[in-house]
Amino acid sequence: MGEINIPRDQQAALAALDVDAIRRMIDDALRREQPGDLYLRLSNCGPYVANRLQAFERDLARYSQAKSAKKREETYNDAHRAGYKLKDAIEAMRARLEREQKFAQLFLIDDLIMPPFRFSERMSVDVHYRWRRNVEDPWTHGTITFTHQVDPHLGYLRPYAAPAPKRKPSAAKQEQARQLALHQTWDQLMKGALYAVRDYFQGGGDGAEIPKTYKATVDAYSRDLNNFSTRFWRQPA
Repeated sequence: MGEINIPRDQQAALAALDVDAIRRMIDDALRREQPGDLYLRLSNCGPYVANRLQAFERDLARYSQAKSAKKREETYNDAHRAGYKLKDAIEAMRARLEREQKFAQLFLIDDLIMPPFRFSERMSVDVHYRWRRNVEDPWTHGTITFTHQVDPHLGYLRPYAAPAPKRKPSAAKQEQARQLALHQTWDQLMKGALYAVRDYFQGGGDGAEIPKTYKATVDAYSRDLNNFSTRFWRQPA
């Protein structure tokens, strides 16, 4: 699954939805105290919708099983709120799909980036994209490489530094912990790189001005990546 783009199967499922009909089905589910075939209609609409549907089904089941008047009222209110959250999730995903389709006429970013087999303090992420100024123009392809040198003195790369454990972990265990920490940093760099390129284009940035490489900046205090590290168009402070 990609990081910033709705996968094609989910795009198709969202586009095919009759949102008004789904809203009526949610209201009907509350009256009938059972979800009906909502799952069949929404199962391919992505994790955000799926999580809201699961919450609605759970609260609806609690409402259906409630016996006392007080418990019935309490669980109905919970199910009612969950139903509205489900409706909001569907509408939010449909709005996101419309935005993506609009922007896709001018730029597309490949967000399927595989991690390296092994991580080191010197890491990089390549973001491939294509863009054009107008829909009549031919596509121009480009790549920007984000690089980052991890500070080896960062605490999370030394998980056994202090206090000293009673039994020193093996070299294999220490390397395993180091690889996990580096993987998390690489993942942060990868996500930051993708969102930076997307935000640049969505903000009207010119693809011809994107540099070939960019060294991620680090937080002055933590010496680690932050939310601004990959914004390649920002002037250094």
